[in-house]
Parts: sequence; C-alpha cells; structure tokens
Amino acid sequence: MTRVTDIHEYLAEFDDIPGTRVFTAKRARQGYHLNQFAMSLMKAENRERWKADERAYLDGWAMTEEQKQAVLDRDYNRLLDLGGNIYFMAKVFSTDGQSFLQAVSTMSGMGLDDYAAMMLAGGRSPEGQRSTKEGR
Repeated sequence: MTRVTDIHEYLAEFDDIPGTRVFTAKRARQGYHLNQFAMSLMKAENRERWKADERAYLDGWAMTEEQKQAVLDRDYNRLLDLGGNIYFMAKVFSTDGQSFLQAVSTMSGMGLDDYAAMMLAGGRSPEGQRSTKEGR
C-alpha cells in the first residue's frame, strides 16, 4: 500500500479520471455561492423570482460571471467543473421541470432513451479509457 505524503498530489489524481468530477473540498469552496444559489430554489418565492428574471436573480449572488453564464446556459458539466454539486444543481433542473434522468442524460451526450437504457443495463462499462494522462 502506497502511503500518501502530499494530499494535494493525491487529490490531483482525481482529475485524471476521464468524464468524472470528484466533489472535493476545493470544488466545494469554489462553488459555495453557486450551490447556495441552487439551494435557494427550494423556496417557492425564490423560484418565482428566478423564473421572472434569471439574470437579475443570479446577480444577487456572489458567483463568478463564468458560473452565472453556465447556469443561464444550463451547462451542467461546466457547472460541475466550476464547483457545482450535482445534488444542488438538481434544484435548477427541477425548477425547469426536468427530472434527474432528463438533465443527466444531457450531460452524457446521449439521448434520453439511450441513456435510460444504458443505466437500466447496469451503467457505463468499466472498460475503456481509465486515465487521461496515460491514455488508457
């Protein structure tokens, strides 16, 4: 068993997993205001304010412009890169009337039916590229 001597090196290894975004403490700090915005949508009055003027509602949060634009674009993969937590982002797509399945299928690049069939069959195969650095 390899002993971890540098936590930053260890955490950086998560970025080598293709197509996966591990929600680390660094991402949590980066996305704090983004995730707080998403959680605010749990209240009906906030959802109404959001639906009335998305940009104005976002401007009330201390998010980066890049985070705000990714929300407006409903670019969930980018939101995860910018510190979003998928369970918090669910508040956004739920407010849009989308199910978890519908939203996540858009993140996979697959159509809804193909994505649902893949998941019902057990998910993605573990075969294939496992490391971006090593190309394997």
